[in-house]
Amino acid sequence: MDPAVATLLEVDREYRSKAAAGQLQRIAPRRFNPEHEAWLPVLHSRRDGRHFTALYSNTERAHDVHRTHDWVVIFYDDGQCTVVTEYRGALKGMRVVRGREPECLKHYRSLPRELSLEPSLSASDG
Repeated sequence: MDPAVATLLEVDREYRSKAAAGQLQRIAPRRFNPEHEAWLPVLHSRRDGRHFTALYSNTERAHDVHRTHDWVVIFYDDGQCTVVTEYRGALKGMRVVRGREPECLKHYRSLPRELSLEPSLSASDG
């Protein structure tokens, strides 16, 4: 069974916050990294009895559209997902779990108003 959207968004928030603060170990990805620089922060976290590993997407597509510091891939015991900043529709500017947008909308609508309208952390590529 997939983790709850709320749990995945919590992992995403923790990852992006700690990555921005320089609090995570960085690895040197093999792909798209000709200088072999250790730039990719990695988070290991436990929630609800599950282990999660989160890191920015290092795909060709993420590089092409300058989203290497926006798209977060979260791995868990029996799967993975990608969390992104939505760029259109009712969730524009919000963090969403790709493929689970209706659940994200329901999640945000269930939050107190001051939290549900919270903008994502900077979606810039730097």
